Amino acid sequence: METAGKKKISKAERLRLLQEEEERRLKEEEEARLKFEKEEQERLEVQRIEKEKWYRLEKKDLERRNEEFEELTLLEGCFPEAEKLKRETRALAQCDGSPDPSNAQEMNTFISLWGEETNETFKQVIEKSKLVLSLIEKLKLFLLETPSCDLGDRTVAQHQESILRLQELLSLKVDMATELLLREASTLADLDSGNMEKKIQDENVTLYVWANLKKNPRYRSVKFSETQIGFEIPKILATSNIALRLLHTRYDHITPLFPTTVPEEERAPIVEEEFRKEKNTEKALSTEKALSTERAVSAERAVSAERASSAEKEATSQDEEPELKQDREFSLVPEEETKSEALEDNEVQRTSDQEDENTEATRYELEMRLLSEAVSAAQLHLVENIVELPDINENEADLCHFSTLGGVYHLDILELPPQCKPVKGWVLVEIRQEGLQKFTYPPENTDEPDPENAFPPIEVTLEVHENVIFFENPQVIRWDAEGKFWRTDGISSVVYNREERLITFSLDTLGPVTLIQDTHINMPYQSWELRPLGVNWVVITVTTLFAELQIYIKENLCMLASIKLKDQEHVSHLEGKWMTPVPFILALKEAGLNIFPTVYSHFYVVINNKVPMVEVKAYRQMALLSSAFAFRWSKWNMACSSTRVVFRVKEYLAEEAEDHLWALLMFSGDRAQMLRIREDSEAFSEALKEETEFHSTLYHMVKDSASLEAMEKVRHSDCQFIDSVCHMLLSIRVLSFS
Repeated sequence: METAGKKKISKAERLRLLQEEEERRLKEEEEARLKFEKEEQERLEVQRIEKEKWYRLEKKDLERRNEEFEELTLLEGCFPEAEKLKRETRALAQCDGSPDPSNAQEMNTFISLWGEETNETFKQVIEKSKLVLSLIEKLKLFLLETPSCDLGDRTVAQHQESILRLQELLSLKVDMATELLLREASTLADLDSGNMEKKIQDENVTLYVWANLKKNPRYRSVKFSETQIGFEIPKILATSNIALRLLHTRYDHITPLFPTTVPEEERAPIVEEEFRKEKNTEKALSTEKALSTERAVSAERAVSAERASSAEKEATSQDEEPELKQDREFSLVPEEETKSEALEDNEVQRTSDQEDENTEATRYELEMRLLSEAVSAAQLHLVENIVELPDINENEADLCHFSTLGGVYHLDILELPPQCKPVKGWVLVEIRQEGLQKFTYPPENTDEPDPENAFPPIEVTLEVHENVIFFENPQVIRWDAEGKFWRTDGISSVVYNREERLITFSLDTLGPVTLIQDTHINMPYQSWELRPLGVNWVVITVTTLFAELQIYIKENLCMLASIKLKDQEHVSHLEGKWMTPVPFILALKEAGLNIFPTVYSHFYVVINNKVPMVEVKAYRQMALLSSAFAFRWSKWNMACSSTRVVFRVKEYLAEEAEDHLWALLMFSGDRAQMLRIREDSEAFSEALKEETEFHSTLYHMVKDSASLEAMEKVRHSDCQFIDSVCHMLLSIRVLSFS
């Protein structure tokens, strides 16, 4: 019944349905084809319009490129001008009454005179050391601040030799003062223990001295000044005629001086090329200067020859007509002749003055060009990367990877010198010719069957300086006096008490030790921002994994404004102290706040390394604009190639700063453009932002949409302020290490 109920479709009906289905399919295909063709035509039309627009913008950019580069060159004249002012300031700073560290003769005299002084107490040595440390600091700053192309090998060698001689003399004076103190140990002995203990301290050094006068075998725990600082000594030392010295210097005169310049063959290829250009330009300028000098000398000789010829003719005329001269001796010169000679003298004077002015202008122009090239080379040097790491010895501390912090702890076991003896109102003392001697522990030759137990390691407890920040537990390294490098072996049982800032460890033998921390612990940065605060005043904020640093730059000075450690405020001794850029950077490094990559940092940090010249040009132009514009980190800087940098920018005048939106800007060194994408876009694109154009410089790209008030502030920025901002950006390298 069900089969009978179904209506059977006829063959004709089936064919009709199939035909309708086919017609519908063909119609849909035709509609899809027409739609695709229409969309393709529209896409091609949009592409054609975009291409034409792109070509028009490129043509417009090329037409004004030379003009923009010329204007930028004039604006960047602030960098050589700032360098000139810095050199003049350094020259004036030498007139403070102290020896001129750059003058070898004055340094030799100072070192010789102080070396001849004897019987100086430790306090006298500490007082004199302030001048010595100041001279060493001046020499180091000179080597760091002077552009490398202006530093000859002879100058570098001379200054480094002066530094080493001052360091060695200071170390010798400390030993002599220690010996003088130990001779009086018996008169300074403690009434309770019978041993002598002394502490002398100032802002640069802390000296702890303990003299073992009683030789009590049970007195094996030596703690200084009721602190936990001191030694746990074995029985053999407790019964020996020794003294223990712990000299903590805030400075490091142990680590070898690194060269201020990098060997040419080790520089990255692009840096080599730039330096080669600098050298060729300098050579051309030197040739031009020599030719100018030669032309001036030739002209002077010609004038002299002409004057000599005139004088000779005049003398001949006088010889031929002596009687005529006598007849005219008291006669008046004709008025016309007098006027003619006066006019000639005035003309010669005007010509001479004009030549002097032209010579002075040429000399100044040449000086500025040479300074500009020196500054450019020095700035490029700050962002270069070394191709290969230096070789290190087995168990040698890698000082390209780690930094010494908190100064050096000189730990010494000394032979106790003969004590002063009062005899019948006199004080007799035996003075040894060899001076202060160190006690060898463990002995080099011993008959002990079990030397490890007979001469166990010495336990040491030190205090970490309060001005140094360790983001992780510090590591201890010791000095190898023979190899002249820091070692990581021979140290055991290291324990660090972060709350009390005490570090305890055991040493096989005493000697200089120091603490180290990973140089790159705060790299790469998580974000950064450069923001104007007022006239010639900006703040740079750098956020790392462990801390957020805010640095003020005002005029030519820098200051640590604040530091937050893991969302907690931390008061640093550097806050409120204004310094010029190079000393400020050194102070931050010494405090453990290192956000300054070295030429080796790319081996230890995963970075988005940018082409050095692109990076330098970006920082220079950001510094030029920093008085009125804010710049900020962008995640898209990691997405673009090494030949481009991407960051956010906006006009930042105080009253309307919040009304402006951040724009994304991409810069390649010779082209700048605003990007269409936003910071929260899903994918990176180099598409140009609507209603914007290309520009050949970052400066003109920002200027294109800036207010007159903002550009007025930019034009009135101080040259030393711009130079300081640029130097800080080059030193932190926010575009490569974020």
